Amino acid sequence: MISSNDLAQLLDEQLLNQPDTSDEPFSEIVIDSREASPRSLFVALRGERLDGHQFVDHALQRGASAAMVSEASGLRGPAMFVVADPLFALQEAGRRWRNRVTAQVVGITGSVGKTTLREATFQLLRQHVPTHQSPRNFNGDIGLPIALLGIEPDAEWAVIEIGPYSQAEMELLVSSAKADLGIVTNVGPTHLERFGSIADTERIKGLLPASLPEHGLAILNGDDPRVRRMASRTRAAVLTYGFGSDCDLRGSNVVSKGFDGIEFTLHDSHSHERVRLQTPLVGTHQAMTALAASAVGLRAGLTLTEIAESLRHLQPGSRLARRTAWNGATIIDDSYNAAPLSMQAALDLLTDCQPRRIALLGDMFELGTEEQAAHQALGIYAADRCDWLIGVGARSRQVVESAREAGHAQACWVAEPGQAADILRHSLTANDTVLIKASHAMHLEAVVERLAAS
Repeated sequence: MISSNDLAQLLDEQLLNQPDTSDEPFSEIVIDSREASPRSLFVALRGERLDGHQFVDHALQRGASAAMVSEASGLRGPAMFVVADPLFALQEAGRRWRNRVTAQVVGITGSVGKTTLREATFQLLRQHVPTHQSPRNFNGDIGLPIALLGIEPDAEWAVIEIGPYSQAEMELLVSSAKADLGIVTNVGPTHLERFGSIADTERIKGLLPASLPEHGLAILNGDDPRVRRMASRTRAAVLTYGFGSDCDLRGSNVVSKGFDGIEFTLHDSHSHERVRLQTPLVGTHQAMTALAASAVGLRAGLTLTEIAESLRHLQPGSRLARRTAWNGATIIDDSYNAAPLSMQAALDLLTDCQPRRIALLGDMFELGTEEQAAHQALGIYAADRCDWLIGVGARSRQVVESAREAGHAQACWVAEPGQAADILRHSLTANDTVLIKASHAMHLEAVVERLAAS
């Protein structure tokens, strides 16, 4: 993490005062005063509803050693970095720090799967070389600069998540990250209310491979035609991954071991080597995660055998969690977020579990003009992958209706999460497995907690 001395040098002409500085690194950079900790830097940003400048004192009381504030705030003091615009200064500091560090930067974008791939790639590389990763889901115009500023000078690799909400934001992110390797996981109907269409999504996500240098590497999902087309937009070398016979790095014979992970064969078409590997990543769809992470491992100089051994020691991602209900039933808690592709992957995982398999599915947001079709398709997909389907939320009524039309005999709909929790508390048996998934705004984590409570 950068120090206050580093920050002063990075901001240089933007600084409107001379704060006290030292070589001691900041512990972290935060924009929420409630997250401030000893030696942290608090960046006071003005939002639509709140102004971070109102919480500078709170951040300092919690131990923050410095704050970045606006000239217009009137705040002064030895711990204040006073600038015209704290957000612009944060972004410019991140850009300049990226230019200073020597780490190879891996940028990851796509409609779904970014966070899981970022964690897997980081864990794989970290077993061999000093590696940094984006904290949590810091992937936008605020989070990505913070992720860049966290790269240690001695880091050899940095794995950065890139998640824009618009073309302008994507242009800012790729120009700041200056990735050496760019991974595109997939293109699907996610955030269409902001992107516009699938074609727009493809164009925007494709800005990452388009930004790569000649000496770089574009790692593209060869099974997704929209992603594969991005090969024509980059100056960098291209490596495709997937299950197709023409992929450079190919997976085959995937076997799910439930919550113990997966097993599959990894083929390198260039060296004609192959290796059978196991990884604790949960769900057969995670073979794609392992393949993409393996591509980075190859670029880092690892052998297939070393990659296989490293994948065996991964820790499962932070999003999906296995919980136990009050009566011993198994809960698959995937309530953090949802999109059509991730919904399908979660249902595939459910099919590997012991019956009775129950799917509690809530609304998917930000699908724009694809909203109705996506919920209808989800109902059809769920029809033969669960024994009991419960839809919750206005949009999910369409999921249930489509499942019934597809022949599902046990599909029901409720309006509120609390109603779903009541039904499950009365009906769940010890041998059941229940998948709980929806967009985060549905707050189905409240259902998980009710079921998990004694």
